[in-house]
Order: sequence, then structure tokens, then C-alpha cells
Amino acid sequence: MGVTPQVPILSEEIKRKIAELAIRYDNPQSAVMPALYAAQEQIGYLPEEAVAEVADALSLPHSEVGAVASFYTMFYKKPVGEHVISICATLSCALLGADSLMEYLSEKLDIKVGETTTDGKFSLHAVECLGNCAEAPAMMLDDKYYGNLTREKLDRILSDLGWTEPGE
Repeated sequence: MGVTPQVPILSEEIKRKIAELAIRYDNPQSAVMPALYAAQEQIGYLPEEAVAEVADALSLPHSEVGAVASFYTMFYKKPVGEHVISICATLSCALLGADSLMEYLSEKLDIKVGETTTDGKFSLHAVECLGNCAEAPAMMLDDKYYGNLTREKLDRILSDLGWTEPGE
């Protein structure tokens, strides 16, 4: 039984970008996060094969790059929706109603935390501190921060993205 060679999944363009990142920093470890972002931007998430290719491109151990990819919540281990909603679940936000807002969104979108809507439009995640405690409860929608959230604000935000209630 022969070993099937692994087909690269990162494009040549992304590999060039990672190579440029590697020479931009004195230490290749400093390029790990931007390189993972580049890979995720191409694929939409970071399968193990992509993490391995990033590690190889930076000449770093796969385990080291994998540890970074699994530690940070902005790196997705499985496919996500067109829009990613990340609700802060730490103390300041929790005390000001983040749990209730998470439940509200879960019911509204008909998904559990960590899932994606059937139309592929939204994914819902609970994350650790977003660093926006002064405006708790807070969330990120894709790359934009929102604070002082209420159900009404969430409804407006979703509406602006084209969300309609089922049956409307």
C-alpha cells in the first residue's frame, strides 16, 4: 500500500505572502498569526492541512503553529457562515446580559452556539474577552466591534445584513 501524496491547499499567492511575512520578521514565530490569517482568508477556515502548510512555509513545528491556531478564537477550525457573530462571554459582559443575548440570537437564528445557519449566512460563537468591557455586553460581527448591546440593537444589526424572520 503506497502513501498518497498530500495535495497542497494553499494557493501560490498565499504561499508567496507567507514567505514575504517570514522575511519581514526577525523571528518566524512572529509571522505565525498573520500567516494563519492569510490562509484562513483564502479557505474561510483553518483545516489541519492548512496549518501544516503554514508551519512548513515558516519552518516551524506543526504543533507550535497548531497551538496558536487552536488558542485564538478568531481562527476557525471548521467552516463558518458568511458573517461570524462572536459574543463576549466573560464576566463584565455576562453580568450585563450577554448570556441572555446569546440565547436570544440562538433562538432567532435557530442555531446553537458554535453552529451556522442552514443558509450559511451566520455563525454564532461565544468568545473570551473582546477587550471592550466599558461597552459590555459586547460582540464582534466579522471584524467590527459592537457594544452596549440590546435585543433591539441586535435586531437592527441583523436587519442591516438582510436577515428576515422565518415566515416573513
